[in-house]
Amino acid sequence: MSAYLRLDGLTKRYGDALAADGVTPDVAQGEMMVLLGPSGCGKTTTLRMIAGFVAASRGAIVLEGQPIGALPAHRREMGMVFQNYALFPHLTVARNVAFGLEMRGMKRAERDAVVTEMLRLVKLERFADRLPRALSGGQQQRVAIARALAIHPKVLLLDEPLSNLDAELRQDVAREIRLLQQARGLTTIMVTHDQQEAMAMADRLVIMRDGRVQQVGRQEDLYERPATPFVARFIGGSNLINGELADGRLRSADGAVLDLAGRYAVQGPATVAVRPERISLSSDNEARVWGEVLLSSYMGATVEHVIALSRSVQVVARGPSSGIGASARFPAGTRVALSWPASGECVFDAADRPIASEMNERIESHA
Repeated sequence: MSAYLRLDGLTKRYGDALAADGVTPDVAQGEMMVLLGPSGCGKTTTLRMIAGFVAASRGAIVLEGQPIGALPAHRREMGMVFQNYALFPHLTVARNVAFGLEMRGMKRAERDAVVTEMLRLVKLERFADRLPRALSGGQQQRVAIARALAIHPKVLLLDEPLSNLDAELRQDVAREIRLLQQARGLTTIMVTHDQQEAMAMADRLVIMRDGRVQQVGRQEDLYERPATPFVARFIGGSNLINGELADGRLRSADGAVLDLAGRYAVQGPATVAVRPERISLSSDNEARVWGEVLLSSYMGATVEHVIALSRSVQVVARGPSSGIGASARFPAGTRVALSWPASGECVFDAADRPIASEMNERIESHA
């Protein structure tokens, strides 16, 4: 994949604190890349360095083969959509959309044609003469998107564009943004802390923590093959259990013993990650580990159990509530057997590096 936008060791330091540390993903033309991570992980700082609102302490930003790190924001040909919309309250919807075109000196007739096209694109033609305060949050966000697109940016930057919307509206606007991005082939970078939002919208994800990139890849790559325990927990909410790995078992500090599905040659401190939806519960099956149900919840499409494996180790198991393979529901206090397949667990060493099972290594060696 050729890079349309390349970030090379992008770093931002505030005194002794590193807000972004050597960020280096490439973005292909027409790709939607999402920077995902908890608050304070450096994703918004990275986006603002790309936009030109924050000066990088080190590193390069290259667009279409040309370095742009020294250019001011208004010369980078990027459209920015902010978390709080940043609309001008005294200007109509049409004037808000036209603002960037006016600043570029576009003639009135041409400008009006572009505004009409943009409002049609975001389905707000009949709101052209309204002020922002007369619009819903979702409509205001669509105005902000239309304004960003009006200047025909080479890259569209979205900074938590859905965070001020309620849950149902978020899904609708997210779908609209993704369909629009795909239809127009827009090279887009979006920042969010919402995993479901990122999974639904991205071509590729960049997972960040403490200013550093943890892993870059498609949703399937990160979900099935997380590079660190943090990624396993952040993407899909894996249960993380720390302990000592020896003879195919992991023993936690307070005595929970997991009989692992894979076979691992490494011994010593380790972390096991198991997806909640890969855990099967039974009252009589052979178990990877036994536990006691603390909480059983009906969630609509799924049933969720919180299970204590020991005094300090708790895990979540989740399964379908109906249909073929529906999960049984066990009341609190029930002793249950937990099991999962080898594909349902990931094991990491003391340095948070993945440990391949001997079975996986044999399969890869014969591939």
